[in-house]
Amino acid sequence: MLSKKTQYAFKALMYLAEKDKDGPVLIAEISKKKKIPLKFLENILLELKKAEILDSKKGKGGGYFFRVAPSKIKLAKIMRLVDGPIALLPCVSLNFYERCKNCDEKFCGLNKVMIEVRDSSLAILENKTVADIAGKTI
Repeated sequence: MLSKKTQYAFKALMYLAEKDKDGPVLIAEISKKKKIPLKFLENILLELKKAEILDSKKGKGGGYFFRVAPSKIKLAKIMRLVDGPIALLPCVSLNFYERCKNCDEKFCGLNKVMIEVRDSSLAILENKTVADIAGKTI
């Protein structure tokens, strides 16, 4: 299940993609239009800025805008950045691997199934972008 934080990140990015040609967008506008709590949104957008996905401009005409084209931003990257692992179990995570306690991965049927789930999910998330969820072909 997607966390609220990831859902808000995607909603904000979709809104920014819709407004991409209009210049920087104020955080208050995104918050109001997408019904995202302002303080929560501030933290999310700062994370995306630190990851060099977004940039911001201060002062008149300021706000947030894409540093990278929405068509180049993979959904998997956003999910990992905002929430960490995509895998449902730590023992099948590609980037956040942790061995499960009291488990022998070689003989664990759950591990094998969750690897398939991870691979199927990643096949989609690594090939879909912010532009795709915003309904744009940028």
